[in-house]
Amino acid sequence: MDQETIVYGVIKDVATNDTEFQLKTRRINAQALLELAEFDTFPYLTSSMFSIPNEDLLQGVYQTQVIHFAASYQAVEYHWEDWMAKFEALLKKMYWVSAKVHMETELSGNHTFIWESPSDYHAPSDELTVRCEWEQELAFHMNTRNMR
Repeated sequence: MDQETIVYGVIKDVATNDTEFQLKTRRINAQALLELAEFDTFPYLTSSMFSIPNEDLLQGVYQTQVIHFAASYQAVEYHWEDWMAKFEALLKKMYWVSAKVHMETELSGNHTFIWESPSDYHAPSDELTVRCEWEQELAFHMNTRNMR
């Protein structure tokens, strides 16, 4: 079987008591997600990968609207810069406080990429910063039948 990579994560929207601003940010975010193609070239980033939250401010939201996404790829880590460029192009169009992407690979461990707004929230066209955390789990398997 080919090397599979799982990519998933969340984008956290702005938490605010300003209902008008909240509706504005959520409409802009939903529009950015809907503008993604349904079919894309590899490494794909498509609208069907993302939850597109309901506009109702009370449904599924305590204070922060959470947009989640996931996909399975064949060895996307070898094309990660291309995937990141597509994801960051999406983030540039949206309002958010933070975004987190988990990449689980079979050969090079698990990676977590985190974008956080340096101010209260990121607005479309603000600059982006990302940090990466890497963890690798090593498994040691021993054949116990031959140890007698």
